[in-house]
Formats: sequence, structure tokens, C-alpha cells
Amino acid sequence: MAELVVAQTVKAPLAELWRSWDRFDEIYRFNPVINQSPLLPRSTATGLGAERVCKHVDGKTFLKERIIGYQPEEHIVVDIFEANVPLKQARVTLDFEALSAIESRVTMRFSFTPKFGLLGRLMIPLMKSQFRKNLAGLLAANADFVENGVETHPKMAA
Repeated sequence: MAELVVAQTVKAPLAELWRSWDRFDEIYRFNPVINQSPLLPRSTATGLGAERVCKHVDGKTFLKERIIGYQPEEHIVVDIFEANVPLKQARVTLDFEALSAIESRVTMRFSFTPKFGLLGRLMIPLMKSQFRKNLAGLLAANADFVENGVETHPKMAA
């Protein structure tokens, strides 16, 4: 499995940073590439076993994700169990840390195995570079959301 790590310091208490990620079906609010992120049928809203589908802004790409590790205000582990992207296996671990009463840090560890055997393995350096850029952008957008209330994709009225 290939792995990369990105981190972001956020000017907010740990509880506020945690809350933004713990609302499992609301990642679309700050993820620049996700248009919708509804919970899957029979899923809980958060916590161990919660499931969602992340629908990308391109209208074609999707990821189905499940929380497989969960410790409030400490970490969330998300397994990408189905997707129409060239990943055989992928997992995201988010670790949260209070730096002070008004500053926190989120560290994202992304582990993945590409599809396509040897060809996929040869693509790992390029994939890591693209994933690093996208994930750093996601963490920056999350910081803007938590600190300033800026939504990438504001929720539409029902």
C-alpha cells in the first residue's frame, strides 16, 4: 500500500474542528470536489459503521465510504469500499489534536493500492502527487469552513 500524509492547523477549538468532520453526510459543504454526500440507506449519521456516497462535481465519479474506526475528538478511520476510480483499496485516517484552547490540528493519512497490477504500481508516484494536492486543498477548505464559515458547496433548500 502506498501512503501519504497531509496536515492542517486550524484556528478553532478542537470541538469545532471535530464537529465539521463528524457530520459524515456534510463533507460536501467544504470539499471542493464533492457535490453531494448523502448517507447510504440504514446508515447512522455518524460513528462506527456510518456510510455515505460522495458524488463528485464531475457528475460521474463516486466513492462509497464507511467509518471503521471512531474515537470522538481523536480520530476517524474511513474505508473506501466501492468507487469508480482506479483504486483497488483505500483508507483515510484523520487524527485530531488540540494545540491550544483556540487552535487545533488535523492530520490526514491516506493509504491506497491502485488497480491494474504493475501498471498501477508504476503510477503510484503520479497518483501520490495528485492525491497530496487534492487532500491539502481539502484540508485548507475545511479550515476556511471551520474558521470563517465558508462553504464550498452550500446546502440547497429542500
